[in-house]
Formats: sequence, C-alpha cells, structure tokens
Amino acid sequence: MGILEYNSDEFVFKPPAAVAWARRVLIKPAANYPLPSPVTTGANILNKVINGIRRVSDADILMIEGNPTGESAYPIYRTLGYNFSRVLMLDVKDSIWVEVENPLPHPFIAPTFWAPNVLLSSDYLITVAPMKVVGNVPYLSIMNLISLLPVAKYKGDAAGGWNLLYSLGINQVIADLYFTLPFDLSIVDATQKLTGLVDPTHGEVEQVGKVFVGEPYEVDSELARRLGTPAEYLDLIKTGRAQLECNAEAMH
Repeated sequence: MGILEYNSDEFVFKPPAAVAWARRVLIKPAANYPLPSPVTTGANILNKVINGIRRVSDADILMIEGNPTGESAYPIYRTLGYNFSRVLMLDVKDSIWVEVENPLPHPFIAPTFWAPNVLLSSDYLITVAPMKVVGNVPYLSIMNLISLLPVAKYKGDAAGGWNLLYSLGINQVIADLYFTLPFDLSIVDATQKLTGLVDPTHGEVEQVGKVFVGEPYEVDSELARRLGTPAEYLDLIKTGRAQLECNAEAMH
C-alpha cells in the first residue's frame, strides 16, 4: 500500500479495506508511562483511529498494553485520558498467554514467544506509536510491540521490565517479534518527536506535525532513514523477509 503521510492537524484515518471485514480489531498503543505524548500515544490520535474504524465496521475494538513494572495498566490508561466508548481495554498481565511460533526458517534468537491469546483471535492488528529516538535508536511502531510480552515471563532476575530479552540481544528479539506477531498496520504519530539519551520518558521535544501510516517495517524503515538513525533490528528484518521469500520460492 505504500506509506501515507499526513499533516497532523488534517489527519483522518481511512482504514484499509480489510478492516471492513474484520470482526475484531486490536490496537496496541504505547502506554507504558503516565506521561503525555510524545512519551506515549496520545488519546487524540487513538480517537481518530477508532472513529475511522467505526466509519467502515462494527467490529469489536480492543486495546492492549503491558506495564514494564508488572503493575496494572489501567491507572495509566486513566491518566492518559484513554476513555473510549465501546472499546475493550485490556492488560497484558491479565491475559491468557499462549506460546506463538516464529515462522522464520532460521529465527535470530527466539523460536517462540509468549503473548496474549487475544492477538491470535483478532482479525486486524494496528500498532500506534509516537515518534521517539532513544540513544540514537528509533523507537517507532515495531519497538512498540515489546510490551505485548508478559513481564512475568521475560523479566529475568530484574524486578520488572524485559531484562531477559535485552540480555539475549534486543535487536534480534525485535526482529523475531516482527515476524511472530505480524501487525497489519503501523501508525506513527509524529506530531512531535522526542529525542532522549537513555530514558524513554525524558528528552528534547520538537514539532514535526506529521502522521505516517503503512506496513510497520516500511514505515519504520522510511522514518529511520529520515531521522538518520539506522537500526540493526530493521536490517535483520530485511534479512528475515528475504529468508521467507526464498523459502516461499523453494516451496513452489
């Protein structure tokens, strides 16, 4: 479908045709912290996405996030003003987790991931993330998927967070995650951009005034190029995509 670029103040979400046929649409915001956009996904952009879905579909709309502390996500939803009518708000830690197999013939690090079963029972998956660069690494729509993984399974020896995954090699983990939990659409709210050194909650904020929509890898790759922040996980995803193409050709 290519990447669609909008001015933030004019953005109206026009869902791809597949949304009209979906019975259940799942939205994954970036809502790890009780801090406003661009640290997290703003309620404003989520409203626009929900309204766009409603215009073409009566599908159930679900929203899910996990908290790095392992505590409840609901207080953060409230702080961020996530008060959407007819949207079921879910917390990763309260979900039923299932082990999902990585479809890559040669996974980079993780042959399977534990993830909420609601991902598998949804017909259309949308990741909605703010534009952040932390330590010169682009934190965009694919990085947003890490908090779908239950902290209880992946914290390692740490009190919270996804320590175990970082110790394995976060670039390889993110690349494997892209293939294992294939999201259909990415929306990056680049109304503002946050640039931080280490902490994803602090940094310089600048106005960009854009919203980008498209396939997650395509969007993140294009934005990483524009930001001048190449990312190892994007290179690995490119390799993985080639791996799958070769495999598909061999099957024929």
